[in-house]
Amino acid sequence: MSKEQEVKEETEIQKESSEEVVEKQILEPEKPKTVKKKKDEKKVFSYYKLDEESLTRLRPFCERCGPGYFMGDHGNRHTCGNCGFTRYKQSQE
Repeated sequence: MSKEQEVKEETEIQKESSEEVVEKQILEPEKPKTVKKKKDEKKVFSYYKLDEESLTRLRPFCERCGPGYFMGDHGNRHTCGNCGFTRYKQSQE
C-alpha cells in the first residue's frame, strides 16, 4: 500500500468514529441537571438559649481545646470538630 492510501483509510476511519459519536449524542437524551440543596449556616445563637435573665449553653465545650470550641451532638455522643475528642453520653436504663 502506498502512503496516500493509508492516509485515506485513516481519515475514513476517523470520520466513521466521529459520526458514531455524533449519532450517540443525538439519540441519548440529556439528563436534567440536579440542583444542590443549600445547607443552613450555623449561627452563634443556635449554641445558646436565652431564658429571661440567664444564658445557657446548649452544647458542651471541648475538654481538650477549651472554651470557644463547642462539641457536636451526634445522638449517643458529643464530638469536637477541632481535635476529634469524643465523649459518650451516659445511657439511663
